[in-house]
Amino acid sequence: MALIHDLLVQGGQLLLVLLMAPLLTGFVRKIKARLLRRQGAPIIQPYLDLARLLQKDVVLADGASWLFRVAPYLIFAATWVAAALVPTFATSLLFSWTADLIAIAALLGSVRFFMALAGLDVGTSFGGIGSSREMMIASLAEPAILMIVFTVALVAKSTQLSTISDVMLSADVGLRLSLGLVLVGLIIVAIAENARIPVDNPATHLELTMVHEAMVLEYSGRHLAVIELAASLKLLLYVSLIACIFTPWGLVRADAGLGAYLLGAAAWVGKLAVGGVLLALFETVIAKMRVFRVPIFLGAALMLGLLGTLLLFVSRGL
Repeated sequence: MALIHDLLVQGGQLLLVLLMAPLLTGFVRKIKARLLRRQGAPIIQPYLDLARLLQKDVVLADGASWLFRVAPYLIFAATWVAAALVPTFATSLLFSWTADLIAIAALLGSVRFFMALAGLDVGTSFGGIGSSREMMIASLAEPAILMIVFTVALVAKSTQLSTISDVMLSADVGLRLSLGLVLVGLIIVAIAENARIPVDNPATHLELTMVHEAMVLEYSGRHLAVIELAASLKLLLYVSLIACIFTPWGLVRADAGLGAYLLGAAAWVGKLAVGGVLLALFETVIAKMRVFRVPIFLGAALMLGLLGTLLLFVSRGL
C-alpha cells in the first residue's frame, strides 16, 4: 500500500505540472495585457490553442528528415521529465533521488540540442539563424547554470532538490549575499532560456530578433502543439525551481496526508501566480535589447554565479 501511495503522489505531481503549464503561460499573457490597458485573451487561451493545433494536419517540408519528426516528442519528453522532477507541493517523493540539479541541467541541455538540430534540419535561413542564436545563448547560459548549481551545492552540501529545500528552510542558512547573487543570476538565465523579453519576444515573428520562433517556424499541427506545450513546461520549470530553492515554504513531506498535500499545492500555485505577475511586470517595463547585447546580459549571470561562489569561500576562510 505504501508503494501505491507513493506512486499516486508522484503521478499526481507529474500530471499537475502538465496541466498547470499552459495556465501559467495564459496568466502571464493576461497580466501583460491588463498592464498595457488591453482586455487580452482569456487565461485558458493556451489550452484552446493546443486543442486547435492538435486537430490540424501536419505539413512537412520536402527536405525534412526523421529527426524533424521525432524532435518535438523528444523535446517534450525531456522537458516534462525535468519539470516533474522539481518538487512542487511535496518533497522526498518516490523519484526524488533523481531530482538533481545537474540532471535537470543535463535534460535542459538535451532539449536545447534537439531544438537547434530541428531548426537546422530543413535548411531554411530562419532556422539556421535561430539555431545559431540559441547556441550563442547556450554557450553563456550553461556555464552560468553550473556556477549557480555549484554555489547552492556548497550551501546545502547536496545537489538534490529535496535536500536543498530542507536546508533552506532551516535557521542555519540565514540571509546570505551569495544566495542573493545566484538568485538574480538564475532569474537572468530563466529569462534567456524561455526566450522572454529582453532577450526575445515570444509574441512576435520578426526575423531580425526572433530566436525560439525561428527554430519552430516550419512546424505545424500536432508537432507545433507539442513544442508549444514543452515551452510552457519550461517556463513552469524555472518558476518552480526558483520557488523550490529560494522560497521553499509550503512544501510538505511525502508521508503527509491529503490535507497537507492540498495546502502545499495551494502554496505552489500562489508562488506561480507571484512569479507570473513579476515576469509580466518586468516584460512590460523593459524593452527588447539587440541580439548583440545578449552576451552582456548573460555574462552578468555568469559573473553573479562566480561571485556567489567566491563569497562562500571567502566567508569560510574568515
